[in-house]
Amino acid sequence: MALPLIWLGGAVIGAVVLADQREKRKTIESQRRLGKRDSSSSQGASLNPSLWQSSAIKVRPKPGSIVCCFVYGVIEHTAIWLDEHTLIELHGSGLVRAVSTQRFLAGRTGSKIYLACDHRHQPLVDETMLERAKRSIYQYREYDLLDNNCHRFVWACLTNEERAISSFNEFNQLIAEHFADNIYWDEAMFSL
Repeated sequence: MALPLIWLGGAVIGAVVLADQREKRKTIESQRRLGKRDSSSSQGASLNPSLWQSSAIKVRPKPGSIVCCFVYGVIEHTAIWLDEHTLIELHGSGLVRAVSTQRFLAGRTGSKIYLACDHRHQPLVDETMLERAKRSIYQYREYDLLDNNCHRFVWACLTNEERAISSFNEFNQLIAEHFADNIYWDEAMFSL
């Protein structure tokens, strides 16, 4: 008899949390439309990618865009957009490689790639980052999930600085500071 009550309680709590997250997202999207800089954000990111709450606006990536996808809905994997069908990523083996959008998403959580954008839905691009990424293809890095990961690779291509970045939130804060803008992760528009 207690088990159904626990399920019911869990469902109610889940619904309240989801409603709260939707309200926060609506507030952030409203501030985004107004172009307001969120100085109170401790993460430097105003709108993280979401599998459950997507925006109606999709953005076409540009060469040099910072992209991410989910890995089993738990962690984010970042890379650099090269062209219509190719991204440059640091694979878990330590190999920096150019992969298709299909290969980038294979074995992960689906078919969504997100772009780091500004409040006008424009991808944040740095041309020197793309050149550094291209030069890194087929090189090996000593991969470590917390110390020398995909976020560190993208950051090194962006700034030419080697820096341990242990979380996606820390990565967001750094790129927000670099671009002096809030980071909004919009769903990418591309063909598979």
